[in-house]
Order: sequence, then C-alpha cells, then structure tokens
Amino acid sequence: MRATETVHLRDTGVTVTRLGLGLAPIGGLFTAVGDQVARATVEAAWDLGLRYFDTAPLYGSGLSERRAGAVLAEKPRDEFTLSTKVGRLLVPGGADRQEFWAESGDLTPAFDFSADGVRRSHAESLVRLGLDRIDIAHIHDPDDHLVEAIAGAYPELARLRAAGEIGAVSAGMNQAPALVRLAQAGDFDCFMLAGRYTLLDQSGLAELLPLCHRRGISIIAAGVYNSGLLADPKPGARYDYAPADPGLVERARAIRAVCDRHGVPLRAAAIQFPLGHPAVASVVVGARDPQQIADNAAMFEWDVPGALWADLKRAGLLADEVPTP
Repeated sequence: MRATETVHLRDTGVTVTRLGLGLAPIGGLFTAVGDQVARATVEAAWDLGLRYFDTAPLYGSGLSERRAGAVLAEKPRDEFTLSTKVGRLLVPGGADRQEFWAESGDLTPAFDFSADGVRRSHAESLVRLGLDRIDIAHIHDPDDHLVEAIAGAYPELARLRAAGEIGAVSAGMNQAPALVRLAQAGDFDCFMLAGRYTLLDQSGLAELLPLCHRRGISIIAAGVYNSGLLADPKPGARYDYAPADPGLVERARAIRAVCDRHGVPLRAAAIQFPLGHPAVASVVVGARDPQQIADNAAMFEWDVPGALWADLKRAGLLADEVPTP
C-alpha cells in the first residue's frame, strides 16, 4: 500500500492519505522543536505526497496549530485534509496542564465540551491556523465528560457539518469503550483511536472496530508506536507517554526479534499492522523533524511478508483472530 494513496472517510467526500502526519511533536511534545524545524517537517511531509495533517489546540497550547497553519496556508486548500480537535479551550490559568509540553505559552487548556465551547474552539482554531475551514473535527479526550460531549459537543459539530463548515464529525481518544458509546449515541463519520490498535494492544478489536466496520465509520489509527516503545524497545522507552513497564519492553523486544528474522524493521510492522483491519482507513504518525517523517513513509511502504504475521501468531505475540495486512 502506498503512503500517498487516498481513501474517503465514510460518505463525507473528505479524503485522507493512508499515512498522515500527526502534529503533536511540532508543538513541543517532550522536547522543544522550534519554528524552523517545525516548518521543515510539515514541508517534508508535503514533498513526500502526504496530504492529511492532524493537530489540536492542546498540542503546545496552540503552538502546533500556528506552526502547521503557517505552512499549510501557503498550499492549495483543496489539496490537503486537516483535522483539529474540540473540547479544550486555551485560557489563562487553564487546569489541564500536561508536563510533557516543552514550549507551552501563556495560555493553557481547560476542558469545555459545551456547544458554546465547541463554537469558540472551532473559531479560535481557524484563527491560529490561518485557514478558512477545518475538514475533520475530533471531540478530544472526553473520557470524564461523555455526558457533556454527547449533549453539547456532538450536536454542535453535527450542526457545523450540516452547515458545510466542517466536512466530518469525529472523536479522538486513547480508549475504545467510550468511542463505542459515542458511536451508539450519534452519527459519527470517523474516530481517531490512539494506541488501542497496535502490535502491543488490540483492545479496540473487542467491540469498537467491528462496530465501526458494520456502520461504515472510518477509523484513523494513531499512536501506533505506543509513544515510542514500538519504535525502539529499550529500558526507559515510553508507553502511553510514561516510562514503559519492563514486561511491555520485553514483549516489544520479542516482537522485534521476529521482525529481525524476516529482515523487517519493527517500525515497519508497527506502522502497517492497523491497516489489516478493514475499518482502518489511515494511520497517523507524529514526526518532529524531516528525517522522522521520511522514515515513517519508508516504513509504511516496506515490504512485510505474510510469514512475519504468521510467525507472530505462532509465537503467541498476536492472537489467531487478529486480522493482519
């Protein structure tokens, strides 16, 4: 599969490339990036033919949106798809502080899943991006706010979709059960599932992915490296933004050993694995410099033999029922 191949999300008319660029790293995730490297990273993705870009107000308290928009506003608007998120407003003294943003500014995120909050978030994102529209709006991490997200955020996004102000309604989370509840409560076009359909965690397969496949809801798989553990499984590697448990490190190393026997980088197996499920439309991977996005594209198109997936199942590292590319 080509990284630049495009696919429609449900019946929205919105298309994404099979590989998209996640823009959290250029918002200063873990370490500072700087404007110049951030620009070069987005430009490198564009030069590689990637046309799906995902950001959020949370990422560096608006820094990711501003840096991405500075590049994308110079590109033909009909040639790329952009998603951002709602559910957090940037305010003075916002309570949703996260210690791993290295370049945050004076404003900090505060949860707000109300209809008014969504309208404000959408308008403020457009200003930071310098763009005239957002293609996909994700309700961002409504884990402890599902009632408000269903009653407030979702209806407002549905209204924006009906008015043609956004192209697709989505939610993005690091868990699957709440996305199942959202799917049952509203008419969603897609979901961004982060870290829950990877070589280390297939919990999204239990209910969410089959449900989405039946209903035609497209899945955008994110967090496929589980914060880095599946890119380089070593002591101290991160899993879900925190230092990985030693048992997970050993499991990732066992998966890498199988990959090594087939001459396949672990990164290639990890980035391609989610697309084995028919509900998955695209994989979004973050990059903090041009070299990382070039590596992501190369890994996405690496020739992974079917025997590798069979060996992972034979070794008990994947369940027999897990679909593979």
